[in-house]
Amino acid sequence: MSENCNHDCSSCGEACASRDPKSFIEKPNPKSSIKKVIGVISGKGGVGKSMISSMLAANFQKKGYHTAVLDADITGPSIPKAFGITERARGDESGIYPVYSKTGIQTMSVNLLLDDATDPVIWRGPVIAGTVKQFWQDVIWTDVDYMFVDMPPGTGDVALTVFQSIPVDGIVIVTSPQELVSMIVAKAVKMAQMMNVPIIGIIENMSYVECPDCGKHIEVFGKSHLAEVAAVYKLPVLGQIPMTPAIAAASDAGDVESLDVNWFDQAIDAIVNATK
Repeated sequence: MSENCNHDCSSCGEACASRDPKSFIEKPNPKSSIKKVIGVISGKGGVGKSMISSMLAANFQKKGYHTAVLDADITGPSIPKAFGITERARGDESGIYPVYSKTGIQTMSVNLLLDDATDPVIWRGPVIAGTVKQFWQDVIWTDVDYMFVDMPPGTGDVALTVFQSIPVDGIVIVTSPQELVSMIVAKAVKMAQMMNVPIIGIIENMSYVECPDCGKHIEVFGKSHLAEVAAVYKLPVLGQIPMTPAIAAASDAGDVESLDVNWFDQAIDAIVNATK
């Protein structure tokens, strides 16, 4: 701590051990109403965070909650595609308005601001992080019970910005069954602990394939290590999501809200209970 410290961390650039992470929390748009914020993260890419974020939002919506998805994966945005959203976001002097999905889920993604959804976002880290912060501060989120933040892979600028700028009530860690799952979980857990963000639990995606003839679970990526890893880090297991053509087809068709599944019931209960 500097001898000239005035205890106002928001205006200080010192790397001080006494710095309060909560001092960086930004207020949302004055017209926004957001009750709970859940981050969906992983220590690496390719595990299906966007799919999990989309389906969590869709299943919470089916339970009667008002949900939203903030797509923080600026360079790899896929939330609009999952919900079949093609219109662009609009704004006025009050702020930016999210685009609603078929069932009323509010979404904001950089792809809703681009002229062409295939245009690459070639920005440096600070600009990307700043865009995520704008999605929180400038977008007018209306009567949201649960907002899901679809995080990019890893523990870089965006993850740091989300944890420092947005009042995250808890995170869900997404993994896959491969051997390196322990490393993935370790990175996410350690970052959450360093940022004082509660970990609600862990979801294993692409856990198995169910044989259409006999119903047997086939472990395509080998034996799952979920139970052992969850035990090491004392994490509740919130579900094991199978690889199924129905999910892939619905995602490709922009129709994830039509999926009638119960794989997320345990996760929904855990998230609700953890954020009461």
